[in-house]
Amino acid sequence: MYKEFFGLEDTPFTLTPDPRFIVFTPSYNEVLASLYYGLENAKGLIVLSGEVGTGKTTALRWILRRLDSSVLAAYVFNPRLSIEEFYHHVTQMLGIKDWSNKSELLTLMGRVLEERHRRGLRTVLIIDEAHELSDHVLEEIRLLLNFESDNAKHLQIVLTGQPELREKLNQQNLRQLKQRVALRCSMHAFPNVEEVDRYITERLMIAGSDQPNIFTPGAVDFIFQCSEGIPRQINNICDNAMLAAYSAGEPVIGRQIIESVAENLDLLPRTDLAAVDRAFDVPSGRVLRSETPEDIRSGAARTDAVKPRVFKQNAEIPEPSVTTPFSNGDTLIFEDLDEDVALELGTLNGFNKYN
Repeated sequence: MYKEFFGLEDTPFTLTPDPRFIVFTPSYNEVLASLYYGLENAKGLIVLSGEVGTGKTTALRWILRRLDSSVLAAYVFNPRLSIEEFYHHVTQMLGIKDWSNKSELLTLMGRVLEERHRRGLRTVLIIDEAHELSDHVLEEIRLLLNFESDNAKHLQIVLTGQPELREKLNQQNLRQLKQRVALRCSMHAFPNVEEVDRYITERLMIAGSDQPNIFTPGAVDFIFQCSEGIPRQINNICDNAMLAAYSAGEPVIGRQIIESVAENLDLLPRTDLAAVDRAFDVPSGRVLRSETPEDIRSGAARTDAVKPRVFKQNAEIPEPSVTTPFSNGDTLIFEDLDEDVALELGTLNGFNKYN
């Protein structure tokens, strides 16, 4: 409805987990690189956990779109299944048919996985909302990890879920599964207003905006407070704010509009609004296709090419324009259970488009 008013080609703040709109902020880039590292190096069992709305499903769909053609992937998005339903679901996606009992199923699955491994092919099982899995199904997943040779896993498994997944894996009866976890990734909310500003600006640019500073610094700061840095809530606030601004004929969205929208969505901060400073002004066999590391690097570089706005209280600094991309040798380092992994941010000439 408001796309033409703001000069957009697409809707930038939908609530669906669209991987086209993935934003490579430093914290998000770390998670994507961890997933890539774990899958590419056949780590076996990978666990991705994070609070509701932080973008776990978006990350999974981004990874799925970049799986190499040699990879056979089964994606389970509804984990409330019995053991029999779970195996039916998995075998259908893996193309395993004509089995009548669990013994036949496991025999056939073992043959298929071994043959695929012998031919240099990979098989990946991705389970979303894994915190909803029953203990019995989790135990079956542990047993599936026994499909392996002396030096390689024949089946890679990714479990993703809310923080309750970590608590579930700490149960005494699941300690054997916990010991099989080779890599843990944590998806966090944006830690500061600068990353929220980058996130909003990036999504507007992806949607086709040539004026990405539609939201004032004061508005962005209040969005950060109301959303607590959670991407889904940022999207909800921004989408409603752009609709409200369109209805009022306002080309720039200030804090007052955000306050009204946040109140309607019941997302106002718990702190006293009168104590919040309103004077913020401005002056971010392969498993995956070979270009995936470059997607991560270029995405991070593109985000960094957008000069972050400086948020200062009571500052009278003119609002700067978006800067041109730059070339540097910055390094993003992150840690997992096994070793440090570094992503080198190389030379970037212009903004790259998403695949």
